[in-house]
Amino acid sequence: MKRWADGKSKAYLYTRYGNPTLAVAEAKIAQLENAEAALVTASGSASISSALLSLLQAGDEMIATRQLYGGSYRLMRDILPRMGVRVHHVPANLEGVDRLVNEKTRAFYVETPTNPTLGLVDLRKAVALARKHKLISLIDNTFATPILQKPLDLGFDLVLHSATKYLAGHSDIVCGAVAGSRELVKRVREMMISLGGSMDPDPAYLLIRGLKTLEIRVRRQCQNAMAVAHFLEGHPKVERVHYPGLASHPDHRLAKRQMTGFGGMLAFDVKGGLPAARRFCDRSRIFLLAASLGGVESLIVLPIYTSHHGMSKTELSAAGVNPGTIRLSMGLEAQADLIADLKSALS
Repeated sequence: MKRWADGKSKAYLYTRYGNPTLAVAEAKIAQLENAEAALVTASGSASISSALLSLLQAGDEMIATRQLYGGSYRLMRDILPRMGVRVHHVPANLEGVDRLVNEKTRAFYVETPTNPTLGLVDLRKAVALARKHKLISLIDNTFATPILQKPLDLGFDLVLHSATKYLAGHSDIVCGAVAGSRELVKRVREMMISLGGSMDPDPAYLLIRGLKTLEIRVRRQCQNAMAVAHFLEGHPKVERVHYPGLASHPDHRLAKRQMTGFGGMLAFDVKGGLPAARRFCDRSRIFLLAASLGGVESLIVLPIYTSHHGMSKTELSAAGVNPGTIRLSMGLEAQADLIADLKSALS
């Protein structure tokens, strides 16, 4: 124990500081992301908060894209300012970054594709801006997974995941992950240890199980999402479909350049607003009404009741979310069954 306390031993003393099962999961995620090192945490939010707090202190500033997972946005809106950190938001096209950078700016945070409306951020442009201003760049890669894009290969410093979702893939654990250089991951690990967001070894075992089928699951989910997107785009009761695989999506060309598939997530705006959206969700049978994503079963949610609950009309508008926006997470079911369920619910 003395040798461990003096930093001369890498023995496993206590799981919050390290655990052999966690180490296996971390090594696999590092390989998937082409990272020097990785860290697993108790949740995706633990990964995000530990990463940001390892880089920022009172008086610092950061820049983030405006379209973010609601939990990330609330962390930046409600918690970081209480700690003396100022957060500036920019649109997904990154306009205004140069004007916002000053001597206090430390980090640049993006999410792509965005939750829930599947907007894209140009990864190469984001990296170029971060390097130009000597900012540490972070990306939430949950929706794309390392199967569809590898941000570290393009120059990002840290990649974050809600591993609860695609990496674990079976909707039975909650966990997070961070990947990047050894130096930065070490800093995040030290913060995670202090904050207490450590993963238990049993979820780590299940995460390892999920990683074994990650690629085959993601490819099938991409196929299902494309089929469903085409169906919805042609339905008279659907106002707009948000899926980067569609030629009608404003970021379709960008998605083709920086992703190897268009993902298993999509959203759509139903005509009739919130009342119609509620009726649709209540009528679905194969699409389970549940607040998660990335698992083997197809899920459906209204973002205004889940990830973006409690946001003002202005904040919802900036995130591209309206009361009639419905988010779908595609599972592994047969395409014909999924489309039949949607058709029935829309009727």
